[in-house]
Amino acid sequence: MKRFHAHIAVADLAANIDFYSKLFGQEPTKVKDDYAKWMLDDPRINFAISTRSPNAGVDHFGLQVDTEEELSVLKNQEAAVMGSDLGDTEQDVCCYAHSQKYWLADPSGIPWEHFVSMKDSPTYNASHIEQNTVCCTPSTANDAPQQSPASQGGCC
Repeated sequence: MKRFHAHIAVADLAANIDFYSKLFGQEPTKVKDDYAKWMLDDPRINFAISTRSPNAGVDHFGLQVDTEEELSVLKNQEAAVMGSDLGDTEQDVCCYAHSQKYWLADPSGIPWEHFVSMKDSPTYNASHIEQNTVCCTPSTANDAPQQSPASQGGCC
């Protein structure tokens, strides 16, 4: 089953945790120094906020699935719509999770991340800490369908 994903960049994590907890009527399911996530069932959404981006606002959207098979079906559907191969899915650590994922961008250039998470991670972006690169969004949204996030400086 699919779960809609939205990631919002915020300047003040504590104020936004307070706001969204009241808005959703529940506390986040995961809170770190720079990140919070709500796994809501009504509506079915994985809603995340973080202070990792210099620009506040929508960071990216996506769809989270339960299995790699569902991820493959999504990828095939989108490749047909895009008229091109979306490349291989990647395994990465980002947003405190180990995930299998791929990226694409809509016609307006908004990044979309489609993924299945396998397990939690103690770090936000383990594979990019040494490189000091940005995590969780391709650096250029318009390049998302053609290049992998790793080659663009993103990770999840």
